[in-house]
Amino acid sequence: MKSKIGIIIGREFNERVRKKSFIITTLLTPFLMLGMMFAPMLITIYSESDLKQIAVVDDSKIIAQALQNNKEVEFIATPLPIEIARTEYSDYFAVLHIGSDIMENHNNVQLYTNGSTSIALEQNITTQIEMVLQNEKLKKHNIENLPQILADIESNVSIQSYKNAPEKSGEEAESSSSVVATVLAYVLSFMLYMFLLIYGVMVMQSVIEEKNNRVLEVMVSSVRPFEMMMGKILGVASVAVLQIAIWIALIGSVAYFVMPMVLPDEIVAALAMMKEGGAAAMQGAGEIGILQAIMMLSNMEYIATILASLLIFMVGGFLLYAAMYAAIGSSVDSPQDAQQLQTPITIPIIVSLFVMISVINDPTSDLAFWFSMIPLTSPIVMMARIPYEIPAWEIAVSAVILYASFLLVVWGAAKIYRVGILMHGKKPNLKELWRWMKY
Repeated sequence: MKSKIGIIIGREFNERVRKKSFIITTLLTPFLMLGMMFAPMLITIYSESDLKQIAVVDDSKIIAQALQNNKEVEFIATPLPIEIARTEYSDYFAVLHIGSDIMENHNNVQLYTNGSTSIALEQNITTQIEMVLQNEKLKKHNIENLPQILADIESNVSIQSYKNAPEKSGEEAESSSSVVATVLAYVLSFMLYMFLLIYGVMVMQSVIEEKNNRVLEVMVSSVRPFEMMMGKILGVASVAVLQIAIWIALIGSVAYFVMPMVLPDEIVAALAMMKEGGAAAMQGAGEIGILQAIMMLSNMEYIATILASLLIFMVGGFLLYAAMYAAIGSSVDSPQDAQQLQTPITIPIIVSLFVMISVINDPTSDLAFWFSMIPLTSPIVMMARIPYEIPAWEIAVSAVILYASFLLVVWGAAKIYRVGILMHGKKPNLKELWRWMKY
């Protein structure tokens, strides 16, 4: 039995690994994943907006003189009326008009742009105007040294997150980042979603193709239907495992060797200070959130947990869904006939994506917990929770339930497969599939 299944596994493995599409997908996917994870941070570090000149027509004589220039925008006050200024300053990015009654009517502000504006730019302008209006109103209370008082009370807070591990009380707490966890949750969940659909349908189409070519009818004389189904499922699974292993090796190599070279020197220096001195070393080191995100991604124990979990749940999810897809493929004669029977299988996968959004908002909720235990949804939902460093026992229990469910499903799928591979010319419904399972 083992040798027959091994022959089928080898055939399925060699047939797929030698395809150009497998090679291209295997090599490109890790770089796409790394791009999705690191691109936002690198863009934030390196991006600088072009300086935009804005002419200010201030009828109130209050706002223009208090507006502050920055890297994004430069304000130039003008005494011209707004009608003339809009024409005179057509080579500027925009003309800002502030009404004479701005103190009473805070909405009397217009921005006439000569190009496309952005939410960030508008927020920059409105924030500055709001601060000026607040200061002007405070001056009416005759408070001495008001500017100094406001400067003293201004406080900008940046949260430094650490994973509290009581069992490691003698060691320094590990840096954590909710941004990294959220990005990983999205990336891993969508990767599982695409993986289950693509590889599951691949198994189904392979069965349909061999059934139409009468290959299965020839093989069934020497190999039991259960052996054929398991050989096909495990053969495609071995391709998936190889692909995941290559992904892990490429992602790990790029993250370890390439990332230090693309990061700015000041960021590398700040990271070194964080490793040596902890939170105190981060004072004035720049964007703490970005630094903690990079620290979290450079934590090999954390990354190893993510990758090991990915392998476990990706393979387990594939085995579970591949068994069902193989059963469907054996019962129909064309992919078009399989559409109706696929719906009950794809619904849990789609539901998992909706639950994933709730999981990201609260990874420890009851909804997140139970959907990460249900085998049809656990691969996607659990991979959305794992980046938030949930308890290890929850991961273990979910994995055990998933693989136990695979054994149960493959038993029922084998019964459908046994009958379906020899049936032609009739598309069964769900009721008939259930009857086949009871034979």
